[in-house]
Amino acid sequence: MNISRLAMIAALAGAACGGGERAAPAGPPAPPAAQPPAAAPAPAAPGAAAAGPSGVAVFQRTCQTCHQATGQGMPGTFPPLAGSHIATGDKSRLIRLALHGLQGPITVAGRTYNNVMPPWKSLSDDDMAAVLTYVRSNFGNSADAVTAAEVARERAATASRTTMWTARELGI
Repeated sequence: MNISRLAMIAALAGAACGGGERAAPAGPPAPPAAQPPAAAPAPAAPGAAAAGPSGVAVFQRTCQTCHQATGQGMPGTFPPLAGSHIATGDKSRLIRLALHGLQGPITVAGRTYNNVMPPWKSLSDDDMAAVLTYVRSNFGNSADAVTAAEVARERAATASRTTMWTARELGI
């Protein structure tokens, strides 16, 4: 993949996925567009009550564009969260990935993806815990909850990090 195409994909991913950090809107807000009713989210797995509706809301706002409402991702572009060993594995690694983003190749379910996931360190510890718990307990996944205290611990441990992670750095 040439550099200009990779840069374009990264820019589109950042824009489509919300870009992590939010800038103040310019000018008055546009009136809301009429939208069809949203599909109901998948029922939560047992023990997922800790995520509550805020986990769903954070997912819809920050993750759904790339990983899709079903958690299946976009083939060849963004990896699935459904059945992902990364989503259901080591919580510390998942928190670090979500806080600081990911760039470069990654293999999920036997397929390699090479794109950019923006950092979401702008999310509060509570929102990060809620969305990661939602991901770990939905889409056919069944893993324990992430707590705000765990997010705070990883945020403090990686506070000096200024770049996105690579799969190799995270041991993925």
